[in-house]
Amino acid sequence: MIEDDEGHARLIEKNIRRAGIMNDLRHFLDGSSALEYLFEGDENGRLRGPALVLLDLNLPDMSGTEILAKIKAEPDLKRTPVVVLTTTDDKTEIQRCYDLGCNVYITKPVDYEAFSRAILQLGLFLSVIQVPDNGSHV
Repeated sequence: MIEDDEGHARLIEKNIRRAGIMNDLRHFLDGSSALEYLFEGDENGRLRGPALVLLDLNLPDMSGTEILAKIKAEPDLKRTPVVVLTTTDDKTEIQRCYDLGCNVYITKPVDYEAFSRAILQLGLFLSVIQVPDNGSHV
């Protein structure tokens, strides 16, 4: 999860757990630390590809679209599903994310209860989807 808002991150994790997703969840507050982690090789030189990336677009150090483009341009990471989870509901930005290869684009509701319900539904969705095997050990 790449999310700079700690409150949103806690709410996302809480509701994903409520949906029964118990996978290891790593939280990054900015794009630089997330990319550093993703592009750092393991002992065999393979990249640490996660099963899935939850990506906010509005980060303090770089745009989420920049991160998305880097993930999708890397052969070892390009199959990693990316769920954009952001407050941005601009149609042009949504199209750009899909053009760059995002798999799902979700606009965060402003209302707390609506946000909680949306994340719970996302967790339920994540519990049934199939993700590609990218050799990940995360």
